[in-house]
Amino acid sequence: MRAFGIAVVIVAAAIATPAVAQRGSFGWGINKEEPKKAPPPKQDKIFPTKVSWVATSLNGKPFAGERPTFIIDEQFRMQGFGSCNNFSATAYPLREQRLAVGPFALTKKSCDKGRMDQERNFLVALRTSVQWDTVAGELVIKSQNGELRFQRSL
Repeated sequence: MRAFGIAVVIVAAAIATPAVAQRGSFGWGINKEEPKKAPPPKQDKIFPTKVSWVATSLNGKPFAGERPTFIIDEQFRMQGFGSCNNFSATAYPLREQRLAVGPFALTKKSCDKGRMDQERNFLVALRTSVQWDTVAGELVIKSQNGELRFQRSL
């Protein structure tokens, strides 16, 4: 009879083990929940330097003709083409995906009015940029004068 009692205790313990593991207690109705963990801190994205970008649109309107381009090197020197003239500036990615673009040095080539207007609008939007992000492989720069979108250049 004693062997039968020991067997019953072993079977009962085997049955109770999953319940104890699942409930976090010995099955007496005490429910211990795991402590809630704080979400991990948001990681700032790293600005993609040494990548050539080609402008696709300004405020949803596509660029016509020769599209503006730029690249930023490891020392945060920006060089590019604005639709008519070449330009250079300093461009510093800041915390929280902000961007500061310094004054431009431009060549002084003259183009037709449409290209000059496009270039001026592009450069003003780029110079007044305040925030950047990468979305689905595109670079999006938001400024006081609208939103610029770029694709990687080959």
